[in-house]
Amino acid sequence: MNRPPLEVADLVRAAGQAFFQRSRKWITWQHLKVLRAIARCRTAALGGHLDECTDCGYRPAISYNSCRDRHCPKCQANARHRWIAARRQELLPTPYVHVVFTLPHELAPLALQNKKILYHLLLQTSAETLLEVARNPKHLGAEIGFFSVLHTWNQKLEHHPHAHCVVPAGGLSLDHSLWLPSHPRFFLPIPVLRRVFRRKFVIALKRNFRQGKLGFHGALKPLAHPKAFSACLRTLFRHNWHVYSKRPFGDAEQAVRYLGHYTHRVAISNHRLLSFVDQKVTFRWRDSAHNHQHKLMSLSLDEFLRRFLLHRLPKGFVRIRHFGFLANRRRATLLPLCFQLLGAAQPSQTKPQASSALEPSPLWFCPKCSGRMVVIERLTAAQIQLRSPPSLAGVAA
Repeated sequence: MNRPPLEVADLVRAAGQAFFQRSRKWITWQHLKVLRAIARCRTAALGGHLDECTDCGYRPAISYNSCRDRHCPKCQANARHRWIAARRQELLPTPYVHVVFTLPHELAPLALQNKKILYHLLLQTSAETLLEVARNPKHLGAEIGFFSVLHTWNQKLEHHPHAHCVVPAGGLSLDHSLWLPSHPRFFLPIPVLRRVFRRKFVIALKRNFRQGKLGFHGALKPLAHPKAFSACLRTLFRHNWHVYSKRPFGDAEQAVRYLGHYTHRVAISNHRLLSFVDQKVTFRWRDSAHNHQHKLMSLSLDEFLRRFLLHRLPKGFVRIRHFGFLANRRRATLLPLCFQLLGAAQPSQTKPQASSALEPSPLWFCPKCSGRMVVIERLTAAQIQLRSPPSLAGVAA
């Protein structure tokens, strides 16, 4: 894919120190760390490396290193490719289902002030909901396995926490003797998922409140009182929570394409940015309320960066998690059993060379002969500066 004409890094550099001064009331050192990493990504400031084609010996110019910050739009492609390559070994030969659990907008301000706790509760309670409803003999009566990915944004970069779950359309019988497929056009009842998810999340929220783990600042300070907090929770039962499920789709290969859409994604990709004129950033967004029409939105530079930074994750937070028979402690035992009951061989046993092809870095190919490029020398920022020709401006003849 060609490099886009405008990148988030360009906007960060254009904002400069003046943006930090204007945002002193809310910006933190964690925000500054993210912006600094994005601005320095793939520049000489982070050092670089020399590559060589293993087939024709072609050597391009110095390639600058990536910042590897998980909020950087330029650093997620390689991580996504490696993660998907590993997941290919776990994809079962069965249709898959995409289920989305969304927090109600009333909880968004509380989530911003307690990101680590509420984001964890979102992933945990949505997973418990799927596992509990699927085990119920009235519905599927099976033990399922799946992975969940946390997203905290919508197409307008507004705060919109939700969890994407990609689930095989079926599961192990409770005695682990059979594979039980779901209905071809139906997985689990949405009304039941909504009720169970809401109940589990509110109970978990009450527990964290009693344990004093929630923080209340600014306009939320009145909620620190138990009666006010209980009254707020009661309002959450006035409407259904949003749970969305698509019909079971395709096979394992189609599931792989789905993984690419939802894993390692950041709030906005560079390819959605269109222009930066008169301190206004214009980007493309998709309006799901009107048949997914593509529309344009313009924001001031400060507002764009503020929205972008809303989606900074807490340090150490794991946003991709596995549950059920794909959980780390159970995968080695139950996943081979799933393949056996489905009458298929596990890919990891039949394609040992697939992962070795992904080991060299970076993951790109020779522009001359399409051969594989490998790193032959790594350079620090100081070494790159020494290799650059000195400026002769002002030097007398």
